[in-house]
Amino acid sequence: MNEFTYSANEIRALFGSGTRKQLSDEIAFLGACRAMVITSSNSRETIKQIIVELGDLCITHFNGAEMHTPIDVTQKALSLAKEHKIDCLVAIGGGSATGLAKAIALRTDLPQIILPTTYAGSELTPIIGETENGLKSTQSSKKVLAETVIYDTDLTVSLPVMQSVTSAINAMAHAVEALYAEHENPIISAHAEQAIITFYNTLPKICVNPQDITARTDALYACFLSGLCLGSVGMALHHKLCHSLGGGFGLPHAATHCVVLPHVIQFNAHVRPELNQLGNRLHSSSLGFAIFELIRACNGPTSLQEIGMKETDLDTAASLAMSNSYYNPRSATYDDIRELLQNAYSGIAPNASLI
Repeated sequence: MNEFTYSANEIRALFGSGTRKQLSDEIAFLGACRAMVITSSNSRETIKQIIVELGDLCITHFNGAEMHTPIDVTQKALSLAKEHKIDCLVAIGGGSATGLAKAIALRTDLPQIILPTTYAGSELTPIIGETENGLKSTQSSKKVLAETVIYDTDLTVSLPVMQSVTSAINAMAHAVEALYAEHENPIISAHAEQAIITFYNTLPKICVNPQDITARTDALYACFLSGLCLGSVGMALHHKLCHSLGGGFGLPHAATHCVVLPHVIQFNAHVRPELNQLGNRLHSSSLGFAIFELIRACNGPTSLQEIGMKETDLDTAASLAMSNSYYNPRSATYDDIRELLQNAYSGIAPNASLI
């Protein structure tokens, strides 16, 4: 085995059915008593019930979290937090709520408790992406790491099937890129492979029966593993492309990951054959094709066109991606990126014979 360095982020995670009932205790554990709850505007009834259960611990509720964490939204939420002298943040929801909590923590050092209701996986990472003037930038900072993450399976049971599919593939992307990240190591790679295989086997079950608590539990555990992966190693081409497309063209975050991932896997498999070895374990000749077929079987989006991308913007998107420096195991030219985006736009299935 090659030499490697492994370091873990310090974080507290509670996992299991009904763990949201421990939220008040976790706020007290932090020594806090004036929480601001952060959600998106389309909060579900379960989330509203959690706010009621917090009682006087919930001083205020900001329900305007948006995709890609726009700076102007952050400023509004920050003003509310200061007005009410908040001493901790409680984010309930998907990547939008988590992203906003991180943005506020970055500016205030307030402690965070996150209750994921999707499979985004970003709740365990020190990475934050923010959008301003149509450009999305990312950074890594220990200041945005949550103090506690509460994984309550019950909060995911009501997640619509399509959102389950796209957010799961979003999390799977964290695991995939961990396999060839700049600081890859065998410990994280083992987590990544387990996450990918678990999502692959679990998503079809959720599509058939969204109330399958065993499948929901397995998917949430795969989400946890994926978050560990992204939180421990760096990002590569896939995440950079998705950030460029989401921030620059307003595409839905999780759906963009869903469309782009199979094509980036196929591109990188030229220099990382172990990707397709993992595909073999999924009974496919290539990992990219296996995931593409999984998405298609679950009726998820497979083309940029169907999620709102204009073909006339592909040149600009490729240029925008090239302007962002990033590590990737295979160097990518403008023409490479442009071809990849064209295939993703058209929804062309990755072809293993081209490797």
